[in-house]
Amino acid sequence: MNSTKLWLAVFVISIAVCFLVGAAEQKFTLPPETTKLKPGPGSELVTAQCLLCHSADYIATQPRLTRTVWKAEVTKMQQKYGAPISTNSVNADALVEYLTKNYGKENPTNSPEK
Repeated sequence: MNSTKLWLAVFVISIAVCFLVGAAEQKFTLPPETTKLKPGPGSELVTAQCLLCHSADYIATQPRLTRTVWKAEVTKMQQKYGAPISTNSVNADALVEYLTKNYGKENPTNSPEK
């Protein structure tokens, strides 16, 4: 075996070993949850659909978004990030309703003046 083939074999074996070591199970310790979702209709759905990927802190620290913006956020999470939100519009609508009621504000053009 000439030196080029030997170095190529060493290189390929090294890459394979690095891949196998990197593929070993990794354990992560997440920081403790500091926020709980506000109770109410839809909170279980938000827990099941949204908290798979991010914390309740992420939702609670968002600005008070309008219904239109929350709807766009739910759609973005579904279409761009692959959130497991059913294509059933009832689930998406329920998520938007909960998020708007508890962490948003009604769109001024859709709400009566107070």
